[in-house]
Amino acid sequence: MTRQAFAAMAAGGPVLLDGATGSNLRVAGMPVGVPPERWVLDHPTALLDLQRAYVDAGSRILMAPTFSANRPALDRFGLAGELGALNAALVGLTREAAGGRALVAGDLSTLGQPLEPLGPISYGEAYDVYREQMEALAEAGADLLAVETLMGIDEAAAALDAAGAVCGLPVLCSFSVEADGTVPFGGTALEALLTAQELGAAAVGVNCSVGPDQLEAVVRTLAEAAAVPVIAKPNAGLPVIDELGRAVYTMGPRDFARHMAVLARAGASLLGGCCGSAPDYIRALAEVL
Repeated sequence: MTRQAFAAMAAGGPVLLDGATGSNLRVAGMPVGVPPERWVLDHPTALLDLQRAYVDAGSRILMAPTFSANRPALDRFGLAGELGALNAALVGLTREAAGGRALVAGDLSTLGQPLEPLGPISYGEAYDVYREQMEALAEAGADLLAVETLMGIDEAAAALDAAGAVCGLPVLCSFSVEADGTVPFGGTALEALLTAQELGAAAVGVNCSVGPDQLEAVVRTLAEAAAVPVIAKPNAGLPVIDELGRAVYTMGPRDFARHMAVLARAGASLLGGCCGSAPDYIRALAEVL
């Protein structure tokens, strides 16, 4: 997909993304502590059923479950040598689920630690991690790339620089922010937007962290300054921890959709759910919009 084609699609009205993947796979039986990429390929029906349900609910972009399929994360399970094969297989599985009715985004994540001088990762190391996975995702035939849950503006810069060196695919870039718009490793959502769109992001916004009821001011600030579409993909509210130590998200589909409609009016045009959401959340959002 070209950036121009993506811009035309986004200009046509709200575009629904999918909802959570990991929390739903855990409901489907994925244990804690296993490499999710390997578990998904060993249990493909769990992913296919989930993603097909998202498409049926109205999702037009599916995130392939490649969120942690980068070298440092895979190396913890001794799977770094399978990086290319894993990314290719997971993109292929998501394309099967999409069935020609939705686009497939190769999904990438935060590296989880600040870059130098605040943390142990150099800019060059971050660039290399993103470039290697992006090459695998582009070769696998992803329609676009999504770099999600970013916690630092400099890691977004490394990812966007890597994407520009690898391919011409559109890159969606979203940050985990607090309700006041601050980015965990420094800076604000507005500063993140201005940097990311300057470096070529096709869309910029927020995901994870908090619920949609806390993001109206942040989204409005982004939309007023954005030269690209704004993303809103928050959690289903804030979690509570149950007696078994599990995070339980208490915002139901109707309340989620109602608050997401507020974000759409504030200027977000790419809308979906993160932790705690499921296909019924996307269906409710489609109905409200």
